[in-house]
Formats: sequence, C-alpha cells, structure tokens
Amino acid sequence: MRFLLDTNILIPLEDSKRPLEPSLANFVRLATSYGHQLVYHPASKDDINQDKDLERRKQTLDRLQQYTPLEKLPPCPWNVGSTNRNDVADNEILYALEINAIHGLVTEDQGIHSKAKSKGLAQHVYTIQTAEDLLRRLHERESVHLPNINDTPLYSLTPLLDSPFFDSLREGYPEFDTWFRSKAQEGREAWVNWEQDGIIGGICIYTLQSDERITEDRTLTGQALKISTFKVADSNRGKKIGELFLKAAFRYASQNRIESIFIHGDISRHHFLFEMLEDFGFYRVGYHPGSGERDAVYLKEHPIEPPVTADLTDFEYSRRYFPHFRSDEHILKFVVPIQPDFHRILFPDYESPVDRQPSLFASQNSAGNAIKLAYLCHAQTKDMPPGSVVLFYRSGDERAITSLGIVESYETSIDADEIAAKVKRRTVYTMQEIKRIAEKPTRVMLFRLIKHFKDPRQQQWLIDSKILRGPPQSITLIDHEKFTRINAHE
Repeated sequence: MRFLLDTNILIPLEDSKRPLEPSLANFVRLATSYGHQLVYHPASKDDINQDKDLERRKQTLDRLQQYTPLEKLPPCPWNVGSTNRNDVADNEILYALEINAIHGLVTEDQGIHSKAKSKGLAQHVYTIQTAEDLLRRLHERESVHLPNINDTPLYSLTPLLDSPFFDSLREGYPEFDTWFRSKAQEGREAWVNWEQDGIIGGICIYTLQSDERITEDRTLTGQALKISTFKVADSNRGKKIGELFLKAAFRYASQNRIESIFIHGDISRHHFLFEMLEDFGFYRVGYHPGSGERDAVYLKEHPIEPPVTADLTDFEYSRRYFPHFRSDEHILKFVVPIQPDFHRILFPDYESPVDRQPSLFASQNSAGNAIKLAYLCHAQTKDMPPGSVVLFYRSGDERAITSLGIVESYETSIDADEIAAKVKRRTVYTMQEIKRIAEKPTRVMLFRLIKHFKDPRQQQWLIDSKILRGPPQSITLIDHEKFTRINAHE
C-alpha cells in the first residue's frame, strides 16, 4: 500500500528535538518492514518552507529525500482564484486521494479530516493511531485483540484518580477530580477498558437523566442515557475501544427501553470523537445550556419500536436507528456461510454451544467485538445493495445461522492493496491472507453487526422448514417469507 504523509506527520518524523510518538514510530517501522511505500506531496514541501525555525526547516528538507515525492500530478480542479493558501494545499493533498494516486493519507489535521468527509474520502484518511492499527491488523494479528469492557463503579477507580490517564480531563475541566469523587459517592458507574492490571485504557462514564433539558430549546421526554465522560488512552487509540463503548451504550439502552442517548463537549477538543459518533447515528442538536456555545450537544435517537420513515436510504436507516434495520419485502436477504475459524475471529463475543475454546469475554457485562466489520469471499453473487440483510451461517462444527448484519457496501477487486484499503481497520485478515484470497476476483463486503441469535437456527431446522435444501456452499439469496421465519424463531 502507498501512504501519503501530511506535513504534520513529516515534521515530527524529521525533527530530532521533538520526541517521536510511539504509535508513529511503530507505523513507520511496520510500513518499512512490510514493504509499504511512504510518500509526500509537493504541497508539503511548500508548507515546510514556511517553517520559521530555519534549522528545523533545513533539517526537514534534507531528510525529506528519504521519502518518494508524488510527481506529475494533474491540477486540482477544486482550487480557484479565491481559494486561500492553506485550503489550496489541503485540496491538492486530498485530490491525490480522489484520483487514486495513493491508498491512504495519514494526517492529524482536523480540518483535512472534515474536508475529506465532505468529499466522500474519509474512509481513506487516517490518524497516526488508526494507520498504525491498520498495519498491525494486517501484519501482527497476534498483537491485536478486541478488548473487554467491564461495568465498574466509579468509587473502585478513585485510587487511580491521580494517574496520568486523567490528566487531559483535568486540563479541560480543572474541577474534574471533585466532580469525579462526588459522582462516585452517588454510585455512578462506567464502562472501563483495562490496558493492563491497574492501568486504565479507556473509560465511558454514564448516567440516566429524566426529562433532561439538553439545549436552550430542547428537553428530552422521559429517561435518557447521558454519556458524561468518554476517553480512550493515547496508547489504545485505533483499537475500536470507542466503538465498543458505543456498543455497550446501545445494548444498555435497548435492555432498559431508553429512547435517547446524548453527550456534550467542546467540539474543538473532541473533534474526532464527535466524528465517530456521527458515523453511528448521533447528530448535533445545539449547544448545552449555559456553555456559551462552547459545548456542542450530540443526540442519538434510540426508539423502542422501529420508526417508519421514507426519508432515509435502507443503510442510512440502520445507521441512524441501530439496532433497528429495515427488512421489508424489497430488502434483499442472504445466507452467508463462514468457516468456524473465521467466525471466531470475526465474532469473538459469540458463545458457541459446540465450541470448546474458553470464552474471551466471560463477563455478562462485556461488549465483545466491534460493530463495523468486513468479510471477503469468492461468491458468485455480484450485487448486494447497501441495506441488504446478511445471515451468517457457521459451517463445520455448529452448522447454524448465528448472526445478523446489514450490508454497507459490496464490491469486487483483485488488487490486494485496494482490498486492504477498503476493509481498512475492520479487517480480521492478515495481508498475506488478503494476497492469497485476491489471487481470484474477491468480493469485499463491509457490514455492520446487528445481533447474534439467542437461539441459533440449526441446519436441520432450516432444512425441515424448507428454508435451505442443505448446508449453503456459497452466498445464498432467500425470500422475505423465509427470512421472516428465521428472524421470528427466537
């Protein structure tokens, strides 16, 4: 794969006076070790020439030669006479993505991430942590695992309040320690990820609010789930812990019939968090009362019953109202066979009745795997529209339909680098496995996991019910009536 390094990545790489972030150092190591190309854009050279530190500028320009420049790029049509200098550079860098000159862009610039989203390029733009995580997933799978999330009373964390993990929270809110102790006394709880014994990797403090006024002109009726603190340690960024916290929140809201989830915070400090929340159906509804338009409020509607609306596409409906999804007669439904080994990797929180391996997630309050996932195969099925329903059939040992997901995209490729870029950080496949699979035209399915069936649909039941004629050998289309019987058989 070929990664374009933005100026804010190049300067710390070449500035010997600045300590190098471990995740950046590891990303460069992995890229070098496994043959990924690191390149820079001529616009970055122009940026470096604006550096007022002459010694650092010379050093960076001298060392820039170890990277490959992108050359002979066509003019960027997004730039016009009125475009300011900074936007010109950002547009040119993003245009390299638009014309497929690179597989990915690595940048810490929030503005570029936002602009990439508006141009439909966000899936190819990485932070340092997410770029490192992608390469670790592709090349060092044994070191990448989906962490457990435990429900923990705040008072049990009070002895750790002085740890560096909480420093950034104190910076943004000097009274944080006092607030934390008072909430611990009230019995508040949090979902916690432990990086190792005694070291917090991530925390999501939550509470229930009743008839809460969330903006100057909006009050939520009834109970709502408030996420009051959401933080992942720098060393744990890119590991989908934030996604796992959201999964825990959605599960909690579903079990307790809560129809609203909200969070508020300083958008300038929490840009990437709010961007992630938007990808899971949160949207900005205004500003927190009394914050002086500093704290933006993001709300997720979480209705008990599936809403009826024609305003959203089939996939957007499932994203907005997760875990609800459309399953009308016009929605295509497929049975997707998956071998036990890949089933274990893709769905590590699924507890198989026939699998003797120890459960990785023994706690009842754990949220095992992520929501956004990818699946590769050589199926004959050429088209699977976004919003289609996929039912995963675990072959071999269990021989049952275990899990349900919603298709986000379905494409075909024979380019291993292109496939790796498409699956991004959803991948459970190593680069070697992707290269082997890509020797033949490969279907790349991105999907979101909705649920595991409490009562898996066994092969014999599927045959007796005339849903399948036998064990599926490839992706199999089923009709609406058959799907209805599968989904109703709890």
